[in-house]
Amino acid sequence: MAASPIVSILTTVYNREKYIAACIDSVLGCSYQDWELIIVDDVSSDGSVAIAQRYEQKDARIKVYVNDKNLGDYPNRNKAASYAKGKYIKYLDADDFIYPHGLEIMVQTMEQFPDAALGVSQKVAEDIKPYPFVMQPKETFTREFLQRGVLGLGPTGTIIRRDVFETLGGFTGTRYIGDTEMWYNLALAHPVVKMQDELIFWRQHDDQEITKGQESFFYLENSYLHCIKTLNNPKIPLSPKEIKLAKKNIHKRFAKNIFRLVLINKKPKKAYQIMKATGFSVIKLLKAFG
Repeated sequence: MAASPIVSILTTVYNREKYIAACIDSVLGCSYQDWELIIVDDVSSDGSVAIAQRYEQKDARIKVYVNDKNLGDYPNRNKAASYAKGKYIKYLDADDFIYPHGLEIMVQTMEQFPDAALGVSQKVAEDIKPYPFVMQPKETFTREFLQRGVLGLGPTGTIIRRDVFETLGGFTGTRYIGDTEMWYNLALAHPVVKMQDELIFWRQHDDQEITKGQESFFYLENSYLHCIKTLNNPKIPLSPKEIKLAKKNIHKRFAKNIFRLVLINKKPKKAYQIMKATGFSVIKLLKAFG
């Protein structure tokens, strides 16, 4: 019986025939080779499956699955994770690719810090220590809510310990912010490793899920509600004073987005709907700038 790979690379697919070959080729070109690539197609109507299956026929480490029905973004990510056998799971979206050194650095960093449940490849201005470095929950949430943030990235920029991911039950499925929910849940109980950026290439185009979320403004609504919910969690490692300041910052940022929605996007009705859905009253709106 073959030993399980160290890392399971998970690629969820929906109509990505333009990009999927480049994605798979980037995995094959990785300097680190102890992997399995699990590709789960969510009932594409283009040639994505045929392209993926051609690679599957050439390399036993590549496994292609096709769903019986369309599951949607986060449920399909959970489906892919259910096939994983690796110690770590590494999401790589079908329209992105990983640089040759990327997987090796990610795996080696997680092995270096075995208590960490989440590794993130992202550079922000407040990173004043050399990479890699570990953040305990206190530092993670101080930086997330009182500075510029450290967890604002999609699954492609992360690597996750599979045992912790499974203990949490996978992504909840909350549209457009399910990944942020997972990062917060992981970071509440475990250290997070910051590692260098430029390990993966995140392709930007109009057909991305996050683009749809921003255009529909569901992201604005759901991200605000989730931030407040997290700050109300008794496990949050912040003082009452820090929580109060964090909420003030979130209210101010949300209020600015509401005003932008009205004045720039010319969508007063949508702004009202979001305010009603979030319980953000006109009084709160005005107080946010007080």
